[in-house]
Amino acid sequence: MPNSFGKLFRITTWGESHGPAVGVVIDGCPPRLPLSTVEIQADLDRRRPGQSDITTPRKEDDKVEILSGVFEGLTTGVPISLAVRSSDQRPGAYDEMKEKYRPSHADYTYQAKYGHRDHRGGGRSSARETVGRVAAGAVARKILQLAGGVEVRAFVTRIHDIAAPGFENFPTLAEVEASPVRCPHPDTAARMVERIKQARSTGDSVGGVIECRVRRVPVGLGEPVFDRLEAELAKAMLSLPATKGFEIGSGFAGTLLKGSEHNDVFIKRDGHIATATNHSGGVQGGISNGEEIVFRVAFKPTATILQPQKTVDIHGAETELLARGRHDPCVVPRAVVIVEAMTALVLVDHWMRHHAQSQTFKFQS
Repeated sequence: MPNSFGKLFRITTWGESHGPAVGVVIDGCPPRLPLSTVEIQADLDRRRPGQSDITTPRKEDDKVEILSGVFEGLTTGVPISLAVRSSDQRPGAYDEMKEKYRPSHADYTYQAKYGHRDHRGGGRSSARETVGRVAAGAVARKILQLAGGVEVRAFVTRIHDIAAPGFENFPTLAEVEASPVRCPHPDTAARMVERIKQARSTGDSVGGVIECRVRRVPVGLGEPVFDRLEAELAKAMLSLPATKGFEIGSGFAGTLLKGSEHNDVFIKRDGHIATATNHSGGVQGGISNGEEIVFRVAFKPTATILQPQKTVDIHGAETELLARGRHDPCVVPRAVVIVEAMTALVLVDHWMRHHAQSQTFKFQS
């Protein structure tokens, strides 16, 4: 089921860019969880288009509806269905793309694989599909908060060649949301905004990097060998549109260190086993070790740009394409909440799997 994600906490997203609605079905959510549209809407508002002058001007309220699974403010244990209806659709802007393939987009590969595609805004390959992920992630986030006070915080650390300095402290939501680019370093954020505006003014686009940090994760999440926690996080992140790279902890920079420099020495902290450093990024042997989980995700420049580009049509003839429509000159700022959502979904699923394995069965010694 390629449109589903998770094992015990399982989601299935549905809908296309210019379809009547997008949404998600959540299966495996525990019963009696207090849940309202207000909590889900808060995250959707952070993802929706038209937030600022550095995002797509498409105007969608993205108001969520709970269609099933919640009664009198509590989840019932049955599948939860969430829907968000689309209102600002302009499919005519994509007429030329019915015949011509956009460079570095999914147009050609979808056509080659399925022999038929929805050319309006990319159909299912559009980032609008992530509405369902964010809605489900809001539910997962609440479970994590109630279960153990887990906090998931993503933020932008690079736009094009502009990079923020390292962050020693765990950024607050207010610090992240203080800038439309969602970088918690004000001076760098201002430069990032200008770089995005500069790209937009020439009909171009830029990419960047998002860092995600998670604190208060319990020890023991992750299922070696094929469902290692970092492998599950990598799959979740690389399933997002426009992603091109993932690294956890020291990542590629760790290759420049020697083992004596890279090893995380164990210490005693507040009566618990901890590590003096966190080059491992909170995961060792595929299992969470109780330290902050720290990883980074790279996003390419938006594929659809407003400049003439050489391409071919569906018949293989060389041609030129000048894309129309409304597109983000940089997808990175809006992707912050999507990264958080996928992180929460991975952690909730593994928390449930760990609990089922470790707590359900009690054997006589």
